[in-house]
Amino acid sequence: MPDFLKNNKRYYTPVEYVLDKIGGTYKMPILWRLKDKSWRFSELKRSISHISDRMLSKNLKELVDDGFATKAIIPEVPVKTEYTITEKGKRAIPIIVSLRNYGFQLMQEDGISD
Repeated sequence: MPDFLKNNKRYYTPVEYVLDKIGGTYKMPILWRLKDKSWRFSELKRSISHISDRMLSKNLKELVDDGFATKAIIPEVPVKTEYTITEKGKRAIPIIVSLRNYGFQLMQEDGISD
């Protein structure tokens, strides 16, 4: 496959492209949580170890901008923000499951207990 440009970034493979969209430390754990229900920012923050407000905000913004999640602002006092997975995000879940299972297999092979 020839390389391609998207948003002024060059990609060499489809795998590189998808990992840019859902890869990294936090995007898959965020999508994993959103697969079952909508979450508020503060709930996500509490449930993901070692994530800062800034990093959670950045990753949620990218997931929303790329169409994997939606953001809804609920006009209550105080204002609530909820994030929900989209159909596009739901299509990523089987991939995340495969990577997760493979990760557990590699950990077991390397003597790491989960």
